[in-house]
Formats: sequence, structure tokens, C-alpha cells
Amino acid sequence: MPDKPSREPACDPQDLERLLVSRQRAGDVEGMVALFEPDAVIDSSDGRLTRGKTAIRAFFAEQVAAGRKFQIGEQRPALVSGDLALTSTRLPDGSVTSEVARRQADGTWLWVIDRYSVT
Repeated sequence: MPDKPSREPACDPQDLERLLVSRQRAGDVEGMVALFEPDAVIDSSDGRLTRGKTAIRAFFAEQVAAGRKFQIGEQRPALVSGDLALTSTRLPDGSVTSEVARRQADGTWLWVIDRYSVT
């Protein structure tokens, strides 16, 4: 039986992007979903919003099955205010992602909002 993929928690909001990209490249859909709050929303810039873990799981499963690989970009320093953080990354194609993360009761961070492209 294969080993369970590593599910390192995001102890800092800056960890989220790295963990998402590495899990996506490993085909770890459940690990990707684990980085989002239960009622999180993703705006994938194609006109649809994906809400909640069930829909997010289906969305990521579709991307992994299609062989799509997330780009690695230049992550900007997180802007933190209390239990909220704004994270963003400039991708090689020039587009910029933006995300809102929330600190959880155990001190880890999860995304609440993920917007793939701010243009």
C-alpha cells in the first residue's frame, strides 16, 4: 500500500502557495483541498466561481486529470492583519493571483478566497 502523501500544515500564510503547487504537481487532490476552509471560494477567471470543499475537490480533480500544472511564480510577501492575510503571486505570464487566508484556531492557515488572476 502506498504511503499517505505528506500533509504538512500551513504554519504561515506564505506556506499555502508552495503547498498547493507541490500537491497539485504530485496529483494530491485531497491535499490541495485541505488548504481551503469548508466554505472557501475559487474564482478561476473563466467566469465560474467554485464554492465549498465538494466543488473545490471536483475542480482540482478535473485539473489534475487534464495534466495541467500550476506555474511557479514570484510570491509576494503576505499582508497580515490579525487573523487574516492577503497573499499573491506574480506568475511567469505576468498575471497576478490573489488570495485571502484565515488563521485557524490551531494557528495554521487556510485559504478562504482564491482568485487566479487579477487583471
